[in-house]
Amino acid sequence: MSRMPESMPTPTVSVLIPAYNAAWCVGKAIDSVLAQAYRDFELIVVDDGSTDETADVLRRYGSAIHVISQPNGGMSSARNAGIRAASGEFLAFLDADDWWLPGKLGLQVELMHARPELGFCSCAARVEDMNGQLLNLWQCPTWEEPFVAHLFGSGADVPGSCSAVLARRERVLQAGCFDETLRGAEDPDLWIRLAAISGYACLPDPMVVVLRRPGSVSRNLEAMRSSTLQMMAKNRHLLPPELQGAYWRACVAGVHGDYAKWRYRIGQRGPAVLEVMRLLALAPLARGRFALGLLKDMLLGLPV
Repeated sequence: MSRMPESMPTPTVSVLIPAYNAAWCVGKAIDSVLAQAYRDFELIVVDDGSTDETADVLRRYGSAIHVISQPNGGMSSARNAGIRAASGEFLAFLDADDWWLPGKLGLQVELMHARPELGFCSCAARVEDMNGQLLNLWQCPTWEEPFVAHLFGSGADVPGSCSAVLARRERVLQAGCFDETLRGAEDPDLWIRLAAISGYACLPDPMVVVLRRPGSVSRNLEAMRSSTLQMMAKNRHLLPPELQGAYWRACVAGVHGDYAKWRYRIGQRGPAVLEVMRLLALAPLARGRFALGLLKDMLLGLPV
């Protein structure tokens, strides 16, 4: 593991990029950080046991980046290694296959300085495919209930997820960093824990590009399902007491509804029906009409 010289001034922001077999993309992510007009940052790249030419790509940047090399431990392990090495007041996360647009970092730092109650913020994001085609705009959420409760009902509602988030390092440490036991849903898990102890805000202009490609972690249906349900269970106590009953069950039922649709769309009709039955058992009043409608469409072979 390399270390920053002790004589270096403490930066305001520590930018953290985990990289595993990312030789094909990590340069673009790094370049997008180095191109930011805001300059008061250190850039830490964690090579998480890559077996391709990632290390060669990183060496080309010399002292412009701080490289940590470790045996492969997964995304959360790599991010946590970066957090341990970070010295900045703020942590800015960026996945190796995503990149920032100009102005992103400075605007978020300005927002966090102006609003000390915020523990983290993000911004709207462009979601693109491998050919650079815009798939959708990931826009800022709206919510009325406490944001932690909102996230239980809509776990993906932090636009850009890790690649768009800037957080106070002390709050991330207080929340417990990333859960290395999860193999999916690590990002919303941390956002829930941050939202339970601090505020959140979102800048509406898209300033991050998130790449969607076949084979990404989000495509691993079984791992994501298991981790999402684990996340919902272990964080239940963070909800206001009055929301830990029927509201929480309705949120978990919503997870089963999502996976019912995804299973059905890939031809797993039997498992999809079982997911609907779990949904119905958890929240017959709050989600019953939705469950019965979903079940009817599946039995008739209609698109869902």
